[in-house]
Amino acid sequence: MERFLKLSNLLKKKSHFLFGPRASGKSFLVQQQLRERAYVIDLLNSDIYLTLQNRPAGIQDMISSSSHRLIVIDEIQRIPELLNEVHRLIEGPGDYRFLLTGSSARRLKRENANMLGGRARRAELFPLTIHELKSAGKFDLKRYLTFGGLPSIYLGEEPYEDLRDYIDTYLNEEVKLEAKVRNLPHFARFLSACAACNGSVINYTKIGNDAQVHPNTIREHFEILQDTLLAKVVLPWKEAKKRKAIATPKFYFIDCGISNAIQRVKNLNPTDSGRSFEQAVFLELNAFISYHRLDEPLAFWRTRDQSEVDFIISDHTAIEIKAADRVGPRDQKNLLKLSEERTFKQLLIVSNDPIPKTLQTGVQCLPFLDFVERLWERDLF
Repeated sequence: MERFLKLSNLLKKKSHFLFGPRASGKSFLVQQQLRERAYVIDLLNSDIYLTLQNRPAGIQDMISSSSHRLIVIDEIQRIPELLNEVHRLIEGPGDYRFLLTGSSARRLKRENANMLGGRARRAELFPLTIHELKSAGKFDLKRYLTFGGLPSIYLGEEPYEDLRDYIDTYLNEEVKLEAKVRNLPHFARFLSACAACNGSVINYTKIGNDAQVHPNTIREHFEILQDTLLAKVVLPWKEAKKRKAIATPKFYFIDCGISNAIQRVKNLNPTDSGRSFEQAVFLELNAFISYHRLDEPLAFWRTRDQSEVDFIISDHTAIEIKAADRVGPRDQKNLLKLSEERTFKQLLIVSNDPIPKTLQTGVQCLPFLDFVERLWERDLF
């Protein structure tokens, strides 16, 4: 399946880190787009891994035998020391450019790895977007909201079983490598508590009580979720003057299927899909902003009296998400409260209502798939 992210465009001017959660398709993308153009060093290959772990400088011997000047190192977090050699080679006379892929920034951060000091930019690969699935003629809303967009899982024959295996692998490989996590059952309970409040404002005390883990440990566990690229934090919009806004962020798992499978949801009831629907919109916005490399902060607004607008993009667009199949004037009240704080160029309601409309206040109501299409056509911002 064709992905929106084009590696050749990323690498025209500079080396890049390419991070993405396990099974998001990084290795496949490299093979699909760079197979004829790059020398690939796969650190999941035991022979290569052991050779370079024992002698990182040996990378120069490997690449000198190739005519390629574009070098891919897959799963760079397995040998952080290699980054010193990458730094040296970028600065050297060989005119090398690197693509450094990884599914976790945790070990790089923990070992104070050389992040190349501006010599390499950062990009991310996410699970399949709705736009990519629609373009390939493979989009099914219920399947996506239930099982998410990890390519091998969405396109597989047993998505729920594959997701459960994915979570077990994450716990036993990614998390077990983290020295601070000494009790995997505690971390598993933390995951369950997180999945139950996916898309909500983070309440460390409540999650700690539900998981039977101290709140300070919960903060560390959240760092692991973010460093292993399984969750994203959305910061609150703090520029409100008329109504006191909360200052606590909320978070989303990076895939609908992961958060559902942690809760053992294998058949999502449409009446209970509101949270997954909101999560799907977040994932589409997050991928769009990242892939287009836009400087457009994504935030949310919530007041102490519980008025909330789901997403604010920079200072120009506010979006309210409704899973209902019919929306009208009553659904715009929080957007109108927010508009008193600042004149936004666009106030949008995104829903399952199939009929697009503009309310008398100027609030636009867009069907979900119309919103996705207009977003990727860059017709919204």
